Amino acid sequence: MLDMHKLRGKAAILTVAIGLAAASGASAETISIAEADTITGENLVQLVAIERAKARGVDAELISLKSDDIVFQAVLNGQAHIGVGTAYAPLQTLGDAPIRNFYQLRRLAYFPVVDKTQITSWADLDGKPITVHARGSGTEAIARFIESVQGISFSEMSYVPGSEVRAVALRQGTINATFLDITNTRLVTDEFPDRFGLLPLGDATASDSLLFARTDFLEENKEAVTILVEELMKVAAEFNADPSLPAKLRDQYGLLEDLPQEMIDEITPYFEVATGAALFPADGGGLPAVKSDFAFLTQSGALQGNPDELDPAAFWSFDIIEAAAAAK
Repeated sequence: MLDMHKLRGKAAILTVAIGLAAASGASAETISIAEADTITGENLVQLVAIERAKARGVDAELISLKSDDIVFQAVLNGQAHIGVGTAYAPLQTLGDAPIRNFYQLRRLAYFPVVDKTQITSWADLDGKPITVHARGSGTEAIARFIESVQGISFSEMSYVPGSEVRAVALRQGTINATFLDITNTRLVTDEFPDRFGLLPLGDATASDSLLFARTDFLEENKEAVTILVEELMKVAAEFNADPSLPAKLRDQYGLLEDLPQEMIDEITPYFEVATGAALFPADGGGLPAVKSDFAFLTQSGALQGNPDELDPAAFWSFDIIEAAAAAK
């Protein structure tokens, strides 16, 4: 059995800082891209895109911070240039924050995993606790969505960052129900098929990871950010066509060299599931993604208001993906 605490510790060491040459015509400052998770094989879309942007003169680094709230604050305060997550709820709460989402990196890919010896339906969880990643996270939004469509109410939301940490808690019996990513869902259900199973998720289609940044940063660094987005689009399209490619490119570019073998072995199975479910859009999402997010987030309670009346421009800037699509 994998010791996920040890894996998480090793993965945490893999906070990646990839220094690249400054983009011609853009700011010479290194572009920091921050997300609230450890850096693993699931991040190869970003890592490969950064490597390819390097050849085009863009300076960037991928870093890991403690939580989604910290990522948003770091971007808002100028301590990080680009955030990975979703900025919808804080943008609505703050009203006039100079931050916009500008690229859909990945759609939601979390599965409701339960101890099926105790839980066989969503009704069994009415009045019971559930464990999610963090406040404002996609897993919390899914849980609120489930409450709405299933007509149930969880007694509390427990916040435990890290899918692998929640998987360990399931194994240990500390929790009975949570949301796990593709890799940890496979590991848990394959290892204990008689104990753990999935509940139906329904039509929970929304963004899991968006890129967002301050509007002044996007204006001042449009050339460099557009190059990065072009490469993200190209890499997503290549991975969608060949899910064995991420593992090959990890070797080719020398990425994540300290990744434990157990996690290396999970790269191709992960991308086989992820690309089969179209989790990595090659078009950056754009307006269709915004409308899907509005529908999901208002139903889950993460956003307030009528989804048809929310203004996309209050949450998104489309200039970068439009420029990147035109340049491809």
